[in-house]
Amino acid sequence: MAITSDDIGIALGRPSIDDTTEQQWDLWISDARLLIEARLGDLALLDQAKLDYVVREAVVAQIKHPDDATQVSVSVDDGQSSRTYRSGKGRVHILDEWWALLAPTPTSGAFSLDTFGCDTIHLPWCSLSFGATFCSCGADIAGFPLFEGPDGL
Repeated sequence: MAITSDDIGIALGRPSIDDTTEQQWDLWISDARLLIEARLGDLALLDQAKLDYVVREAVVAQIKHPDDATQVSVSVDDGQSSRTYRSGKGRVHILDEWWALLAPTPTSGAFSLDTFGCDTIHLPWCSLSFGATFCSCGADIAGFPLFEGPDGL
């Protein structure tokens, strides 16, 4: 299911909107989909429920906070009215937490280990094999034994 302007209206509690608002929301929906496609590729390969959620939330956030205005005040004679807004990006924006929802990165814990092992890259007579803190064969620089040949010369 693709998000429509009707879905946005329901999320905002405004089920009936005029044609201009509908066109604007449809434009922002396509902007959100464009941003996601530019970063993650083909949208058909993504989880569609998560995609719909992110698009809907991005457009709703744009509607609620359309620009960087932080406070708007209107004064008429002795009366004054002011409204405070949280800052917005001024355009449709996908938050980092939504990117993580769309394309989670695998985590393996607090740290990772190189499972390739130094014995498969470094020569058996490399100084690392004897407990040194430096490489004598050059494999740490080039990815293969650079300074010593296979015969030890």
